[in-house]
Amino acid sequence: MSVLDKTQATMTGSSLLLLLLGMLGMVAHCSAGPLPHETPDNLRVAEKYLNRFYGLPAGLKGRKGSLDAFQDKIKEMQEFYQLEVTGNLDENTLDLMRQPRCGVPDIGEYNHFPRKLKWQNNNVTFRIVNYTPDLKKSDVDRAIRKALNVWADVTPLNFKKLYQGIADIMISFGSKEHGDFNPFDGPNGLLAHAYPPGQGLGGDTHFDEDEQWTKDSSAYNLFIVAAHELGHALGMSHSTDPGALMYSVYSYGIGFPLNEDDIEGIQDLYGPNPDHKKVKPKPDAPQKCDPTMGFDAVTELRGETIVFKDGYYWRIHPQFVEPEQSLIRNTWPSLPNKVDAAYENAEKDLVFIFSGIKMWALNGYTLVDGYPKYIHKLELPKSIRKIDAAVNIRETGKTLFFTDEEYWSYDEASGSMDKGFPRSIQTDFPGMSDEVDAAAYHYGYLYFFHDHVQYEYSYNSRKVLRILRANSILNC
Repeated sequence: MSVLDKTQATMTGSSLLLLLLGMLGMVAHCSAGPLPHETPDNLRVAEKYLNRFYGLPAGLKGRKGSLDAFQDKIKEMQEFYQLEVTGNLDENTLDLMRQPRCGVPDIGEYNHFPRKLKWQNNNVTFRIVNYTPDLKKSDVDRAIRKALNVWADVTPLNFKKLYQGIADIMISFGSKEHGDFNPFDGPNGLLAHAYPPGQGLGGDTHFDEDEQWTKDSSAYNLFIVAAHELGHALGMSHSTDPGALMYSVYSYGIGFPLNEDDIEGIQDLYGPNPDHKKVKPKPDAPQKCDPTMGFDAVTELRGETIVFKDGYYWRIHPQFVEPEQSLIRNTWPSLPNKVDAAYENAEKDLVFIFSGIKMWALNGYTLVDGYPKYIHKLELPKSIRKIDAAVNIRETGKTLFFTDEEYWSYDEASGSMDKGFPRSIQTDFPGMSDEVDAAAYHYGYLYFFHDHVQYEYSYNSRKVLRILRANSILNC
């Protein structure tokens, strides 16, 4: 668990920037000059980020091993966020550094193991010192109480609101330097921070008033941020699990926000709820390089590849090495957590998502009005209760739907199912499994996924060319 260092000296941007620029001449890159992303502006971003969240020491200039120290901190960050560990300031690393996030460091002085900083009494008091003008007072009260209940539901903790005096957890809104020598940075960037249990500033939770606070997804959702920060105020550290509430990067979601990692961490400090409340956590984030990994659905989306697994998806950009993992409901709150199949109709700029007997349409990342609809609108018989996989063949204008051991061919132009279907998967696609979990199409090749296996299939010659691990699509 990390704590904000109230006496931490701030590095001057110019001193470390000059040092880092000097380092670049010493690093053996493939080309004679610095890497494309190691520009002065980007180095300034990295300096500030690593100093604040990973303890990059001030005054490195002239010290022996200063280059190693800088690269080690980049590696530490990349390992924490499960990026490719290179020590280089690459595009994925820089992109993550620029994401809105919690102001508590990812490494620091407190952790629920081995030093258990926690409230010694299960009856914890809180007080809302001031309110944001962005919301009604009642909305702020409701968001804070709801955020506290997230943790109370899985522990013996009870929270009592005070209206005056000093509470264990003092909650306030402020901008820039707001009284704790730990200033905010204006709109976006640092959203909030909180201090671990203890005297004085201990437990206090501060929100950046320069942000726009909302009770929905239109800007920064106060409930989501408050639930995260109050986790710190109770003794929780940042999690490396992108599906955890205590992940440091902001992500909007609906429903109950704790996953197993969050619950295990808070119960390690305070124990379980004595009333034995049954709280259903969010699913654990799947590990992309698990050798047993299989997928629920795969689709293109405007040049990117989207891979669905359980309640999560990976976004694969052709210019980025590392796939980006997110919760489905954080991006598309209206979609179900379980996706059975998906495909893109590039001509119409639509992506269709299937779950059970319903389907949704997306235009980019926006849900199309009038959906969901029933899959039987596609002229599938009522006996079909779900689609296992779907893929669009651009050259023919046909979309193939796979159900159990059969498949159907749908003509996108006429909006009707082709005659003579369904047909046998095993008969028409010899050499591969007779069931399909997900499917994709690229440049004349079909890619069928079943369990942890991926079949590369030539659509023209009608034969399997290669059998690969399913998660090779995720660069595993």
